[in-house]
Amino acid sequence: MESSGEQPDPQPPHPGDHRIRDGDFVVLKREDVFKAVQVQRRKKVTFEKQWFYLDNVIGYSYGTTFEVTSGGSLQPTKKKEEPTSETKEAGTDNRNIVDDGKSQKLTQDDIKALKDKGIKGEEIVQQLIENSTTFRDKTEFAQDKYIKKKKKKYEAIVTIVKPSTRILSIMYYAREPGKINHMRYDTLAQMLTLGNVRAGNKMIVMETCAGLVLGAMMERMGGFGSIIQLYPGGGPVRAATACFGFPKSFLSGLYEFPLNKVDSLLNGTFSAEMLSSEPKEGASVEESNGTLEDKQTSEQENEDSMAEAPDSSHPKEQETMEIVSQDPEYKEPKERGSKKDYIQEKQRRQEEQRKRHLEAAALLGERNADGLIVASRFHPTPLLLSLLDFVAPSRPFVVYCQYKEPLLECYTKLRERGGVINLRLSETWLRNYQVLPDRSHPKLLMSGGGGYLLSGFTVAMDSLKTDPSLKSNSSTLELHKTEEPAAKKRKCPESDS
Repeated sequence: MESSGEQPDPQPPHPGDHRIRDGDFVVLKREDVFKAVQVQRRKKVTFEKQWFYLDNVIGYSYGTTFEVTSGGSLQPTKKKEEPTSETKEAGTDNRNIVDDGKSQKLTQDDIKALKDKGIKGEEIVQQLIENSTTFRDKTEFAQDKYIKKKKKKYEAIVTIVKPSTRILSIMYYAREPGKINHMRYDTLAQMLTLGNVRAGNKMIVMETCAGLVLGAMMERMGGFGSIIQLYPGGGPVRAATACFGFPKSFLSGLYEFPLNKVDSLLNGTFSAEMLSSEPKEGASVEESNGTLEDKQTSEQENEDSMAEAPDSSHPKEQETMEIVSQDPEYKEPKERGSKKDYIQEKQRRQEEQRKRHLEAAALLGERNADGLIVASRFHPTPLLLSLLDFVAPSRPFVVYCQYKEPLLECYTKLRERGGVINLRLSETWLRNYQVLPDRSHPKLLMSGGGGYLLSGFTVAMDSLKTDPSLKSNSSTLELHKTEEPAAKKRKCPESDS
């Protein structure tokens, strides 16, 4: 269902072109509600109790606003002046307006009949205004609020935006904050700044936030440098990372390493044979549950089915997410139906994963990482104390936790251990403001908390005991202190009485 005429070339000449392509990950936006989906032809998408197809968005620029028409097709909207209805007169106050439900002449059946006729949402809003007996008695601010409320309900408008750290973090925090450990978007921004995440760095990350922190770091580094992700369990979870839609060049600098092998790496007992048992375990998991990407897809399908059902327990600013497998070639062996090919493909993936683990172990063994970021549901103290050995001196580290008490314990242990300076435990207070002409004020609803951050810098652990010259200098100073004569007491002259 591609529109003719004004639609540009659906295939951009190079990846830098800001046009939507088939297979891209995009974010659907309507007011303050977001949903991450992948553009696929003839795939039905449900968003805000409406269904449509994304075929017509291919070839248009990001940021284009579309209107849902009959048959589920999307058509780009034309820019129009902001006031859609004429406000002929307005009241001075709302004290005489009674909300008894009788001010609107149009019934629900009338509105449904208008929708069945194919009348656009803008015309329905105009008829609601004309058939309201109290609209002209409202103040100008109340009229704008009424129009905005009705437009949100009846106008089927969707904006396609490009995924970014800010948009995806707001989306996750509003809908499913438990999956990102209740990390607020301003807290994530501080983590990236305090961790000095930039292009060309060699970063270590340990996170259980569905891959959101990892994706934010990859976006900021721009494909330059390397990131070593430590993961618990059978494999890393990168559901949110897939929503960014990074090119394959970004994945070349991404490594993963199992968390249960860190101790052996620190003790010097790590060997390549320790990874030989992992493919067998992974194979049993794959045979029972499918590959990791398939599992993420099935989990996300459950989320979508739950989100598409009417949910009255969530506020209006909630959104749903739809995530599909990032690499479709993992499903090809099953689709072929050949068991031999499937086994060969599985062995190839296991061998490739083993090589990546060895490369990550080599990078960690250099112990010269440029930064460390920890944001997990586990206790931060043992994680940080073990992972700091892989970080070079004079490098930053950031630890996020939803609660303050674990970070207080971590702060105390770091002070006892030494090797760190500029320790800082902080919490950010955030409140949104409504900024409109003559009515800017703080919003009534605000978040209760966005978690806590513990940050600092590593230093080389040198003491006086290891440096004999410093020890001799200190003993000389102590000797001078002991040989220094005591101050004489001044005798007070006796006065003749």
